[in-house]
Amino acid sequence: MSTLHMDLSRKIEATSKEIEFSGVIGVKAGDDLIHSSAHGYSNRADEIMNTTETRFGIASGCKLFTAIAICQLILKGKLRFDSKLKDCVRIVFPNFNQNVTIHHLLTHTSGIPDYFDEEVMDDFEELWQNNPMYHVKGLKDFLPMFQDEVMMFQPGERFHYNNSGYILLGLIVEELTGLEFTEYIDKNIFLPCEMKNSGYFSMDQLPKNTALGYIDEENGAWRTNVYSLPIKGSADGGAYITTSDMFRFWDGLFSNRLLNQEYTNLLLETHIATEDEGEYYGYGIWIRKKNDEIFKYHLMGYDPGVSFNSAVYPVKRLRTVITSNKGMGPYHITRAIEKEI
Repeated sequence: MSTLHMDLSRKIEATSKEIEFSGVIGVKAGDDLIHSSAHGYSNRADEIMNTTETRFGIASGCKLFTAIAICQLILKGKLRFDSKLKDCVRIVFPNFNQNVTIHHLLTHTSGIPDYFDEEVMDDFEELWQNNPMYHVKGLKDFLPMFQDEVMMFQPGERFHYNNSGYILLGLIVEELTGLEFTEYIDKNIFLPCEMKNSGYFSMDQLPKNTALGYIDEENGAWRTNVYSLPIKGSADGGAYITTSDMFRFWDGLFSNRLLNQEYTNLLLETHIATEDEGEYYGYGIWIRKKNDEIFKYHLMGYDPGVSFNSAVYPVKRLRTVITSNKGMGPYHITRAIEKEI
């Protein structure tokens, strides 16, 4: 192991201890796994430790799976990037602009109302006070939360992160394939990438080796996130993965097992600038540029009791996967890694 890699591991371990990190950290340089560590409890009550093969929720980190599913269907000729929403699903949206397209939904530029607008609501838990999460078991269960609301802005006007857009993309996948969205992802993304330990699991039926999500209170108490999220993940977030499975996903994507080279390039193109300087959005993926070149492709996910970050640094030939069953941690670990590289 090189001096850089040893320094990187020392920095990761020091930062993990400093922030009381709970989760798993993996770093690959090329094909070599140069760091792998597990921290904290997957089950605090029974004092079961996290391992490097523990499953974790990744919240919005799996929007990329949804974007890939849509690109696969476009590649098969079932729709186009400029197809209009109104022509893709048999659902009435009385106040939506009729010109919203697939491209708008993929890039968060549609302007449609969001069931969880992160510029308005600070806490995802607030949403479920009036909308019991145990009623939200499928994509159509989200519709009453935004279907009749008015547009926030006109399509293509600007970037505004939007969860509802990805719910609609999932509904389009179901409409065009006749499969449940999660079944489609299992067959067309997890299976070809050999992600045998990943899936969209119900929170009341979690398989073994799955970390429970924890919310820490200011007074030192804690609770699980079972009443803070929909019971099952969907097209806008909520899949569970292992660190090794996530590395397999990146391998599958960049070796064109999921899309051909042309559509992989389209997926990873900087389609729209975000509010943050140097930060762009592709299709379901964030892209950071430095000195006019790609610094990293990355995924982020945050929910109560869930945080996730995974990045590909093409110039440095590094890949990272950081999963946590607390609401913070991966961002700090990522910062520590980037200071070293």
